[in-house]
Amino acid sequence: MIGLFGGAFDPPHDGHVALVRKATAELALAEVVVVVAAEPGHKSVETPAVARFELARAAFPDEDVVLDDHARTIDMIRAHPEWEGATFLLGADQFAGFPAWKEPEALLGLVRLGVATRPGYPRERLDAVLEALGSPERVRFFDLEPLPIASSDLRARLDRGEDVHEFVPGAVWELIERGHLYGRGYTGVA
Repeated sequence: MIGLFGGAFDPPHDGHVALVRKATAELALAEVVVVVAAEPGHKSVETPAVARFELARAAFPDEDVVLDDHARTIDMIRAHPEWEGATFLLGADQFAGFPAWKEPEALLGLVRLGVATRPGYPRERLDAVLEALGSPERVRFFDLEPLPIASSDLRARLDRGEDVHEFVPGAVWELIERGHLYGRGYTGVA
């Protein structure tokens, strides 16, 4: 089975990598396609899409990484019929907001969801979403040890000139440094 892991990846970090590794093992995924949203519909990004794409390729060297122009997940899946039936990977926080996504029921009819949960996350929140969706058989949960990192926090720390190499794959850190990303005077990813 194929897995899809989408996001802005601004920047990709060790938590993203851990999620893909754990999902691959727990959900018996044959491959994962990492989908970089060129213009994500749920947040604004300042880092150019081509830079985020290169960062994602560095973070996921063993996965297929693609750049997608669709702002919403349902539109992306409809544009890629070869991905129908795949397992779309997301975290518990994203799943809690899933009913507010564009056409969540239609999306759940096209893909399954693989949801990474973490110790201490309120299970009742997840169960409420399952009940609202009415398709619990299309959702699989797997446990993931939490890593205390988020892309927004990393960007803020980088903007302050801090070193965050311990939170990102080595190849990602090299590109951030070489490309002068995140407050370092972007010159393009070389």
